[in-house]
Amino acid sequence: MTDLAERRGVETAVYQPAEDSALLAAVAEEEVESADRVLEVGTGSGWVAERVRDETGADVIASDLNPHATRQARERGLPAVRADLVSPFRDGAFDVVLFNPPYLPEDAAAARDDWMERALSGGEDGRAVVEPFLDTVGRVLAVDGFALVLVSSLTGVEEVVAFAGERGFSAVALREESYPFETLSVLKLVPA
Repeated sequence: MTDLAERRGVETAVYQPAEDSALLAAVAEEEVESADRVLEVGTGSGWVAERVRDETGADVIASDLNPHATRQARERGLPAVRADLVSPFRDGAFDVVLFNPPYLPEDAAAARDDWMERALSGGEDGRAVVEPFLDTVGRVLAVDGFALVLVSSLTGVEEVVAFAGERGFSAVALREESYPFETLSVLKLVPA
């Protein structure tokens, strides 16, 4: 895990920007408008949320389950909330929700005590966090809102699109980048 963690751009307790972060930020910068209210779920260091705020002028809030991550996001000048996915936010609060979920297929039990394991592990099939997100994100989206979700080929893009469809979302891949160990896609999910 150490070699992969080093390649993924992580430190001891908080996920740091890596190629997946850069891809999500670049797509979000194209899709987010200055009048949008944006939530980044699982913000890690807050780098994506900061870039989106700075590049678009949108009102951006960061959230993460990890208290160390919310602290780093606040150090970037972001309002940051310690939260499990979208649970504390009111219905219809956001025009755009960004999410780079933990997606590496691993034993979810190993992720219980270590913040970095939680930031990386998507459970046995890589979808242990993205599926609960898809179950709940529609509640916090405003009318005409959408979510931008980063998905890895390790997780199964078709499976995530099918699951999203079952939850009432239409999905389109906005951008894809290939790396030696995976292909990353940013999906735009719009309530149907």
